[in-house]
Amino acid sequence: MAASPAGAYDLRDFRGQAHLHRREFIVAAGCAVCVAAARASDLIEPHMHFVPPDHAKQVAMTFDACMGETDMRILGPLIDNRIKATIFATRRWLDSNVAVIKLLKANADLFQVQNHGAQHLPAIIGTEKAYGLAPAGTANAIFAEVLGGEQAVTAAFGIRPTWYRDATALYTHDAMGVVTSMNQKIAGFSLNGDIGASVSAETAKMRISAAKEGDVIISHINQPKREAGAGVIEGVLALKTLGFDFVHLDDVQIVAAA
Repeated sequence: MAASPAGAYDLRDFRGQAHLHRREFIVAAGCAVCVAAARASDLIEPHMHFVPPDHAKQVAMTFDACMGETDMRILGPLIDNRIKATIFATRRWLDSNVAVIKLLKANADLFQVQNHGAQHLPAIIGTEKAYGLAPAGTANAIFAEVLGGEQAVTAAFGIRPTWYRDATALYTHDAMGVVTSMNQKIAGFSLNGDIGASVSAETAKMRISAAKEGDVIISHINQPKREAGAGVIEGVLALKTLGFDFVHLDDVQIVAAA
């Protein structure tokens, strides 16, 4: 099925802080969410999946909204086809997409918005870069990044996020402790659908349409000018045609993957 044209949703129709006390935190010794795969660089990429009840054909679509615009090639068909998704939004993206916030709120049964940080910084303590991005660097900076994102999502949607994914889905062990000490669960994944919105449309479609029951799929919804987005939605719609249902992270019991 082809994706709906972007013009199917005219965002002009949707145009028209909550104060959270700073919490004390400690750097925890371990990761409370999942077993993670350690990379040669000592950065950690948390993986996770879920076990659908009664072997149901279910997957969880998660989309990162890092900064910039919204890919309506993806969002429009998700709404048209009533497909649930979890969106990890930064404060930067929320500030730039006020009309889209209204659209998401109008379809609150489909979209859960979770925490992608304030400035889109990797949750890394130290100086190591992840995919060329400078890290937060210190525990205090990670605290500010996570809290700033949490406050922005809460202010926009009136619901405190409980899941966090950093800028690159790579972490240092001690940074993960900061995040979990703030009562934020770290959102890993089991299938990378678009490799940072860097692949061709055909590759994105192929990767996503090959998903298996219980996969947590990561892709991007903030790159409307890149080819990958067209393939992302084609892959999602292919899963729907194959009889898959789509769930939110909070709908299922997440388990670790090695």
